[in-house]
Amino acid sequence: MSGGLIHSDDGGGPVARCVRCGAEAAGPCARCHAPVCGDCCVLTEGGARVWAICLACEDRGGRSLRRGWAMVIGWITLPIVALVLLVALLEWLRRR
Repeated sequence: MSGGLIHSDDGGGPVARCVRCGAEAAGPCARCHAPVCGDCCVLTEGGARVWAICLACEDRGGRSLRRGWAMVIGWITLPIVALVLLVALLEWLRRR
């Protein structure tokens, strides 16, 4: 965790602080899980749900979720393609 400082507020329990500006955090970044305020985050695009990501993560990877979806599809299709190739190779070797 990137570590936003947690300070006690006069109202009682601990309050997470934004890692960028020190204001009260609205929640964690969806990528790095660092606490961020509403001014230091942007909303994602291209997903079924909207997520907030910090400005540092946006600079590194943008606010689009396409790369994440491509990775998920790759994890699904790569083993299937490998199995198809293995079956085709075994079938070819059996017929020789």
